[in-house]
Amino acid sequence: MTTSSEYIWKFHRIGGIDQLSLQTASELRHLEELDPKLWAVLSCPSAGLEFDARTLALVDTDKDGRIRIPEVKAAVAWACERLHDPAVLAESRPAMPLTRINTETQEGKRILAAAKAILQDLGKDDAEELSQDDVSQAAAKAAGHLFNGDGILPLHPDLDKDMLDFIRDALAVIGGVADADGEPGINQELADTFLESLQALQVWYDDLAKASAPLGDNTSEAWALLIKLKPKIDDYFLRCDLASYAPQAKAVLNIDDTFVPPQENGIVEKELLTTLPLSRIEGGRPLHINDGLNPAWRNDVTRFFELARPLLHNAVTVSREEWLALQKHFAAFSAALALKPKPATVQTDFPPTATPESLGEARIREILSSDFAARFAELIRQDAEAPTDSAGIAAVERLVLYHAHLHRLLMNFVSMFDFYSLRREAAFQSGVLYLDGRSCKLCLPVADLEKHAALAAHSQLCLVYCRCRRKAEQGGAEEETLMVAAMTAGDSDLLMEGRNGVYAENTGKNWEASVVKVVSNPISLRQALWDPYKRLGRMITTQLGKFASAKQEEQIETVGKKIAAVSSAAISGQPPAASPSFDIGKSVGIFAAIGLAIGAIGTAAASIARALFSLSWWQFPLLFLGAFLLISGPSLLLAWLKLRKRTLGPLLEASGWAVNSLVPINFTLGTRLTAVATLPPNAKRSYSDPLKPPSKAPWYILIAAILIGAAATWLWFNPGPVKEIVNAVTAEVPAASGGGAAAPGQAAP
Repeated sequence: MTTSSEYIWKFHRIGGIDQLSLQTASELRHLEELDPKLWAVLSCPSAGLEFDARTLALVDTDKDGRIRIPEVKAAVAWACERLHDPAVLAESRPAMPLTRINTETQEGKRILAAAKAILQDLGKDDAEELSQDDVSQAAAKAAGHLFNGDGILPLHPDLDKDMLDFIRDALAVIGGVADADGEPGINQELADTFLESLQALQVWYDDLAKASAPLGDNTSEAWALLIKLKPKIDDYFLRCDLASYAPQAKAVLNIDDTFVPPQENGIVEKELLTTLPLSRIEGGRPLHINDGLNPAWRNDVTRFFELARPLLHNAVTVSREEWLALQKHFAAFSAALALKPKPATVQTDFPPTATPESLGEARIREILSSDFAARFAELIRQDAEAPTDSAGIAAVERLVLYHAHLHRLLMNFVSMFDFYSLRREAAFQSGVLYLDGRSCKLCLPVADLEKHAALAAHSQLCLVYCRCRRKAEQGGAEEETLMVAAMTAGDSDLLMEGRNGVYAENTGKNWEASVVKVVSNPISLRQALWDPYKRLGRMITTQLGKFASAKQEEQIETVGKKIAAVSSAAISGQPPAASPSFDIGKSVGIFAAIGLAIGAIGTAAASIARALFSLSWWQFPLLFLGAFLLISGPSLLLAWLKLRKRTLGPLLEASGWAVNSLVPINFTLGTRLTAVATLPPNAKRSYSDPLKPPSKAPWYILIAAILIGAAATWLWFNPGPVKEIVNAVTAEVPAASGGGAAAPGQAAP
């Protein structure tokens, strides 16, 4: 679908993306025409959001746990048809005035009548508006009533025992549907289907009774055993026929002489015995009823032939021909059984758990001969005449909830207005994390930490994952959850695993939060500005620590050697070896090297001094600024490039959303999402710290100022010596470096 070319949409540029205006009735009515590519969100979960759960459940019409664009469009269209002016949705008022219901349609009139009935039932006859709490009370009250207008009778305690038994039997045989309270029950259609099934079964029972019953009352039991034993007895006579046809196969058709049935815990496995022949196989041998039968089949065979004895004239053996003749006696009975009606199949919410014949013939005839059908129909009629039916209450509830919450859903689905306006929290913001002197408002629940972090890292946000724990109310077990917070202000110097904070949910619950993972990314330009100096300071501190540790180890080793030498000399009775005397001849090279180093340092210092003295006073600030930018510039540039790419999209995608745009987070929004601890603007600070040690800095400053002032005064009145020193240093620079020829009249070195 594409955007209608006839309607002129209004967009506002907020936070770097286009936000659709949805304030007027015309805009809401034309929402169906908006191109899905222009929606901020394609789908989102219907649970786990900071939003009215009941409204989300109503919008999620297919109950799949997801809210998609077609469902949002359908909800808006439904509300627009039932309100005089759909623009009132933008007010998001918790109570809906009855005058806003569109009574120009039959549906609107029905909703208004139901709303008035609800108010009257709640004792608010004079009220002119309906709140969410009112419809919740009405729905709960209607669900508890036997007659609530849903046309379904559950197993309600107000029904008498006979009707409860009737409904219970119908639920078992036909199945049931959910009533307004979600409980299984039956409506008039299911009751009629149930009675029709029983009627058909009763007719079948009558036809079966008229059919030939060769064994009288024992016919049904004998027929059941015949069906069970027929394959096994047929197998026995087939084996006997094969033994007559091929006597050499007799050993194969029987059980091997060496056969020993496997046992488990000393008990022979019955399942194996059932696969063995019914009796010993011999050519032309009849079946002996009471002798040599397979133990797994003995009881059934004995019982069947005991029931069929009148048809066998008390015989103790049965030939193949007698077995075939015996089956023919049951032909008429078998034909009558084949006419058994099939159970009725009806679409239900709760499937059946039994068959009609499981009720028994006596119970079936009792139900059909009673007045249950008429009594049930009367109860359904009374339910239909209920003053406030469940369907009307449901429509009123939907309209009241949409009136209060639907526009906010649009502001979090069609656009991200709530997130960028900062007037209230967006639907996905679950709470605030207090950590490291900061409060982070962009917090989301997490199901799988590793999977979430892998995708959310593409947001270029500094993310802090926390494991949150709290004691359940009333001494229950400890609760635990995972959440992620985006740090968008301050620095990351002290963000590390193991740090503790407090996570405050929007619901009012407070959790003890412990950092379990940090996804590092630049947080602010201020951090990037000072980061090179902090890293340099850490490097110098580390190197000084290593140097001091190495010197300490060296000194300890030297002292240890001297102590060992003295101890060894004392034990041997000899004086300790004298330390070697200083040999200046051996140290000439060392002093020469030191001289060269000092000369090089002096040359460099002289060059720097000459360059500095050549600068004007106004060039000194530029010099320091250039050095500052040279050090901090690369860090600032890299941080600026990454901070410009910060986006909310991957973070929401990791939490189960389908986002249509990147949802950028600029510098201004970042400073609003994370607040750094600062004193209130009207606070007063006292600098009299009783624990601060006395400082000698003022004396040092005073002495330095006096010395500098004296030196400056002397140089002001005696500039000659300074110029001579500078000229001398400048003239001796080449000679100190050893790179120039000897001056005329001077001997070469």
